Amino acid sequence: MERYPLTEKDKELIKIGLQVLANNFDDGVYNHTVGCAVLCKNGNIYKGVNCDGIHGSCAEYITVGIAISSGEREFDTIVAVHEKHHNCVIPPCGNCRQMLFEYCPDIKVIVNDENGNLIKVKARDLLPFAWEPVIC
Repeated sequence: MERYPLTEKDKELIKIGLQVLANNFDDGVYNHTVGCAVLCKNGNIYKGVNCDGIHGSCAEYITVGIAISSGEREFDTIVAVHEKHHNCVIPPCGNCRQMLFEYCPDIKVIVNDENGNLIKVKARDLLPFAWEPVIC
């Protein structure tokens, strides 16, 4: 698995994700507890928060959906955040890993490595043996 160093733009993504969460956090309700920011290859940045509920949606799903709805199809880097997590970064859940694999397998995802350092890895590396659509 190739690891990529963080750039200043990556640190900006983390700040943007934290800001969108701070602007939308529902203290005591917990409907919006994760922020997310995605950088597209053209330099556009989209942000979102999770929508919790009986069939909630993760911040990564919301944010990628906003970007796609805005016409984006080429993604560079994504990060999910919460201020109380290590380095403020949350790894994507299994559903988000699968979604990223299907929509943009080469997107870089900011995560904490086994030593607690921030790194970037490709989405495809976060989900070995992923399900892939088969064309018969």
